[in-house]
Amino acid sequence: MRINTGQGTIPFITLIGIWSISALNALPGLAVSPILGQLSETFPHASELDLQMLTSLPSLMIIPFVILSGKLTEKINNILLLQIGLGIFTLSGILYLISGKMWQLIAVSALLGVGSGLIVPLSTGLISHFFVGDERVKQFGYSSAITNLTLVIATVVTGYLAEVNWRWPFLVYLLPAVSIVLSFYLKRSMEKEAGTTGQTTLVSADKNTENTVKSKTGFMVGNLVETMLLYGLATYLVIIISFNLPFLMRAYHFSSGNAGVMISLFFLAIMLPGLAMKPIIKRLKDITLFTSFVFIAAGLALILIAPTEWFIAPGCILAGLGYGVIQPWVYEKATHMAVPEKVTLALAFIMAMNYIAILICPFVIDFFGWILHLHTQQFPFAFNLAITVAIAIYAWIRQKSFVFSSW
Repeated sequence: MRINTGQGTIPFITLIGIWSISALNALPGLAVSPILGQLSETFPHASELDLQMLTSLPSLMIIPFVILSGKLTEKINNILLLQIGLGIFTLSGILYLISGKMWQLIAVSALLGVGSGLIVPLSTGLISHFFVGDERVKQFGYSSAITNLTLVIATVVTGYLAEVNWRWPFLVYLLPAVSIVLSFYLKRSMEKEAGTTGQTTLVSADKNTENTVKSKTGFMVGNLVETMLLYGLATYLVIIISFNLPFLMRAYHFSSGNAGVMISLFFLAIMLPGLAMKPIIKRLKDITLFTSFVFIAAGLALILIAPTEWFIAPGCILAGLGYGVIQPWVYEKATHMAVPEKVTLALAFIMAMNYIAILICPFVIDFFGWILHLHTQQFPFAFNLAITVAIAIYAWIRQKSFVFSSW
């Protein structure tokens, strides 16, 4: 079976390899969340900072290594870089399983971030290499959907594994071993396409981009920065659901199980638009991003309106649907903002904003809550709702600009 790329075909096994890399993007830090309570009992002398580092250190390490990986794609064999990242990722999974001290778990968390950071930009870089036009838009949508579906499934699985033994959730970090095997099929496809061996470089297949980029840096700098800020803000606006909804629902006297269901609905909703990006863009055209931010605003407003699941659930779904369109949209736009050999680096800059937004979100909310003397559980949602409305207005005004238009 062969898959249409918009410029030819590739074996289906090659596409499976690309999708497997997208699935891994959701894993860093995932195994730790369901076992935090058990870790505090297993390591009674561990401080709260130690436990926080286990969850945040992978994201912190990912940021510089995402950029480094994007830069390295210009200079070295990219499949080799991918295999190194996957090897480090898999090694961290093995080390998690045999670590018996808190400092060892923290050190392995840093190693996990290194491995994940190296492969993150390659997941989208591979799509930009093999696919063009509408087929690339579709694959970016699928990539986003796979990442978020993996997040939902892995969250459930690690929760069950944690009930058996606190070490078992770390088994999910062995999944990159499958991608290592599939990477050899990727290498074979790229070498066959290039007609060479050993000089494999990820570049955008859209050669028209080269005529668009006028900057000496090889990037459309202004548009790239605007896209980075857009994606970072969008991630910050919706990640509040994952971070703060459990506290809000606790204030509403719901159980943690209810909050977990709502958050699962949110991530499932993020997945859905990725399966139909082409018809969504064809229908909405230049108001695609405006509509996405309206959905996020409506979702946050519903969560605030009343302490009932009949409002919170559709709120989570609407916010997820809005963000689910934005994610593949910015990936596709980034491929047109750089000369071919710098496309993966442009994608690395974009994807780094996701992890930056996740890291700074709690600090932003705490800072403005302190400034405004508002410390209720509703404040984060009201604050982000105001920002979302402002960005939606900006998206409407800018709908004909390069970043926001559908051309």
